[in-house]
Amino acid sequence: MKMYKSIPIVLFSIILIAGCVSNKKYAELQTTYAQLRERNQELSNKYQDSQRELTGANSRVKSLEEQITSEKANVVALQDALNKCLSSSNQGNVNISKLVDEINSSNKYIKQLINAKNKSDSLNMVLTNNLTRSLSREELGDVDVQVLKGVVYISLSDNMLYKSGSYEISDKAGETLSKIAKIIKDYEGYDVLIEGNTDNIPIAQTNIRNNWDLSALRASSVVQTLQNKYAVDPKRLTAGGRGEYNPIADNSTPAGKAKNRRTQIIITPKLDQFMELIGKAPEQAPKQ
Repeated sequence: MKMYKSIPIVLFSIILIAGCVSNKKYAELQTTYAQLRERNQELSNKYQDSQRELTGANSRVKSLEEQITSEKANVVALQDALNKCLSSSNQGNVNISKLVDEINSSNKYIKQLINAKNKSDSLNMVLTNNLTRSLSREELGDVDVQVLKGVVYISLSDNMLYKSGSYEISDKAGETLSKIAKIIKDYEGYDVLIEGNTDNIPIAQTNIRNNWDLSALRASSVVQTLQNKYAVDPKRLTAGGRGEYNPIADNSTPAGKAKNRRTQIIITPKLDQFMELIGKAPEQAPKQ
């Protein structure tokens, strides 16, 4: 990001080179540029798909919580109906046995929902604790691990992860990524989104158009490192870039810019078991 001071030199060099390169070299540059644009479009599409999946996952978790609340209210209503049955001779036509079965069924279903949610929360906490314990004190200065709404966020600083002003993975990032890769492989039921973020200073490199490109390329570098060097299943991985448009701090200060230049590894539990439970929800009791 600090290369903006060399923009005039770069532009002057491009003008000189443009006058000297051969038609063949120009064609090669055009081909490379087209490939980069195509790759960036692929990354953007993958990122958008992952965002939709993540939004859907959060929506399903919210739906579970709402359904738990609804089922608890249903149990109260059923219990009230049963009490009225027992205390009033005018309710002789009500099938008490059926009401008892419905109450028991609803209680069982609530326990299933709560147990499934607690299991997911527990796995997230174990994952977080295992990762945190594996990191050294120095690494913890560049890595932030949080659990928000059932999703694990691992935020990595660009100073540790990449070579200066580049999307190439630095040598010192290898040990940290290997620890994260081990955690990812240990928890096979989780999907992984790698999300690149930048500050608001325009990138000054001829082969990278803007911060969208830089963030997507950085995310792609992490994905390929996890796949090729640490054998993480690529089917579980998605790379995406958010450029400068997802800041967590004020870009008007150096400290704020440093926080915004980050790459997040977002580990999301698959919610198939929750959706299966929702499909098995007991029928509502008939109104009295």
